[in-house]
Amino acid sequence: MESKELVFEKEGQIAWLKLNRPDKLNSLNKPLLEALLAACETIKQDKSIRIAIIIGSGGRAFCAGADLSERKGMTEAQVIEYHTLIQKTFQTIDELPIPTIAALNSSAFGGGVELALSCDLRIMVEDSIFKLTEVRLGIIPGAGGTQRLPRLIGKSRAKEMILTTKALTAKEAHEIGLVHRIIPGIDFGDDRFHFGLTNNVRSWAKEIIQAAPLSLEQAKYAIDNGYDCDLNSGLAIETEAYLKLLNTEDRLEGLKAFAEKREPVYQGK
Repeated sequence: MESKELVFEKEGQIAWLKLNRPDKLNSLNKPLLEALLAACETIKQDKSIRIAIIIGSGGRAFCAGADLSERKGMTEAQVIEYHTLIQKTFQTIDELPIPTIAALNSSAFGGGVELALSCDLRIMVEDSIFKLTEVRLGIIPGAGGTQRLPRLIGKSRAKEMILTTKALTAKEAHEIGLVHRIIPGIDFGDDRFHFGLTNNVRSWAKEIIQAAPLSLEQAKYAIDNGYDCDLNSGLAIETEAYLKLLNTEDRLEGLKAFAEKREPVYQGK
């Protein structure tokens, strides 16, 4: 898969989706969104990929949201088409069966925040901020922001962030559980991607994929589908997910490895 807007790299069991528009603050034009969708399809078809990481290039922004210079020349029908595309892209990322990490090399604004929200986990450079600016532009966060943000940080905090366009520092985002890890400093490699962040998130990803891939998939499924249910319905979803793992080769391998006091070798079967 080739795209100048998105660098897609496979590193062992890790898929890297590198936003590659640093001169445009990695803003989301149609080609970049289409490339993200194509990358998701590749990931879904490649069973050897166990985790996906989305990272931005350059030091100015992880993603500044929609490319307003592109949108400026759009008709109303084209704006609706773009909106449908960005919603579909983020929902596709959200629904990937494997774990996903947003690695924020710098600040996220508008749709960039919503892109990060569509991932399971978030790691951020300490001098960065989250800011949803849409209501100042006569719109709302329309790519999942009004729905995913309150589910992550609570309705009251989400209203404050969206209605006042309040920026959250990395420290504040970490304190309320929006960001899971913060790393210090600005340190870029020759390829314009934050060297320290890349190494840190790679290490984290390798920790996660030591687990059985089918277990990661079913755990994610149970959490995502049971969260908004009543407890009994959620427990039924959890049981359904658990039962899917009972007769897998990986479960037997996990038990055997534990008995033999060795690391399991999971095959995703």
